[in-house]
Amino acid sequence: MGFGKGASTEAVYDHVMFARALLQTVLVLSLIPSVAGAAEDKKKTTSSYVAIGTLTATVLAANGRREVMTVQSGVDAPDPALLALTDLSQPRLRDAYNSVLQSYAASLPPGAPPDPDYIARRMQQATDQVLGKPGGRWLIGGVMIN
Repeated sequence: MGFGKGASTEAVYDHVMFARALLQTVLVLSLIPSVAGAAEDKKKTTSSYVAIGTLTATVLAANGRREVMTVQSGVDAPDPALLALTDLSQPRLRDAYNSVLQSYAASLPPGAPPDPDYIARRMQQATDQVLGKPGGRWLIGGVMIN
């Protein structure tokens, strides 16, 4: 007991803290079935799209400064076997895409806008090479220079 406090004040405080902890435990336990159900639903829904993420490369601006070219992309593989291969090959695909993008960015004249069609053709070639067969389609989300 602290100085100036009665026993009843501490007992009430302990009961309030116990009730809060009990309520939090009940709420957390009530969420577990819904989280498990969401995970099962996620496994049931199949998508043929594998997001690759953001690819970046450095380019020169017209004023001589360095800027960053950002490309959002993914691979569409409608065949389930190819989709599994694409998912497993993500690190190799990212490496191939980064190599293509960096070599393209290095050859880009200062201040020139990027050519999304050329980038898409080269990335599709890299996709087919890494996967070992055609069928996976490289999709471009957007190209931006900052």
